[in-house]
Amino acid sequence: MKIVAIRASIQHMALTKPYTIAYNTFTDVSIAFLEIELANGIIGYGSGSPAEEVVGETTATTVTNLQSAYLQSFVGKDIRHFQQLIFEANSKFPHLPGTLAAIDIALHDAFGKWMGISIAHFYGQKMESLPTSVTIGVKNLADTLDEAESYKSMGFRVLKVKTGLEVNEDIERVIALKKNFGDYFTIRVDANQGYDLSSLKQFLHAIKNQGVELIEQPLKVGEEAALLSLGLEERKLICGDESLKNAHAALNFAATNTYGIYNIKLMKCGGIMGAKEIATIAQNGNIDLFWGCNDESIISITAALHVAYSCPNTKYIDLDGSLDLAEDIVSGGFEIKDGYMKINAQPGFGFNKL
Repeated sequence: MKIVAIRASIQHMALTKPYTIAYNTFTDVSIAFLEIELANGIIGYGSGSPAEEVVGETTATTVTNLQSAYLQSFVGKDIRHFQQLIFEANSKFPHLPGTLAAIDIALHDAFGKWMGISIAHFYGQKMESLPTSVTIGVKNLADTLDEAESYKSMGFRVLKVKTGLEVNEDIERVIALKKNFGDYFTIRVDANQGYDLSSLKQFLHAIKNQGVELIEQPLKVGEEAALLSLGLEERKLICGDESLKNAHAALNFAATNTYGIYNIKLMKCGGIMGAKEIATIAQNGNIDLFWGCNDESIISITAALHVAYSCPNTKYIDLDGSLDLAEDIVSGGFEIKDGYMKINAQPGFGFNKL
């Protein structure tokens, strides 16, 4: 089945509420969208929303690449060769994971729809559902507790608390959450590179008995070797995020047991094919997978769920990015019940164009 048309656009979307992390505050997001149409009228949808501060690519760059003459050269190609097309795109757009993710996701969606199979089933679905964490940005104590209460009323059971600006305030917030909600919430922490080794050790000591499940990227990119001064049990709690952009990094960190958990984001590694490479390295290194996201469309969030549920070493998901958008161009793809995310068995990724 031949590809007959390729269309790309960019949309600027408001967030339902602003949020703050260790190095920025966000109020809206720009997302690049891609449509790949087949001769029988099937359309595969992809999206790209890279974090410039992490991967060095802007969404404006993403959409420019998606509108390029190179991508138009895919017109006339057979969708059965979608994996080869993804391989070729990786050679054309190296180190541009937002561009590659949009292409990868759209080709997978078109192929799955043409084959009449969901992408999770195509790769072999290993699990039905997992609870997603929902994110509380860097806030004062009162606002942190208020937001946690609102998430409790929605049925969510896992919180990811952004930290990294002031370690003593971070400790206070985590202890207060435990005190006020007991064991109702599982708590994860994301420091977004906000600590040095001394602050990290202080934080680890203070929250030792607070039931924190994991800590994402506490140290700056390039300072990972300092983590080797921690004990192995402490490192098992540490999740690599901004440091873990591709399979090369995954292999290096696996060799030294730097991280006990790998955070995979399609917008860091360039889509499903790149994610599968990291996941395989992690599986062979007995490393758990934690699937994360930026503020993203349902399109790429659903794609991440499909690949996450096809990997046997997936243990955590943090795929709440589309919940932050005030609008989107698709609906469906997954459902959330009591905080658990479940995909449907429809062909491709199973979402519906609005």
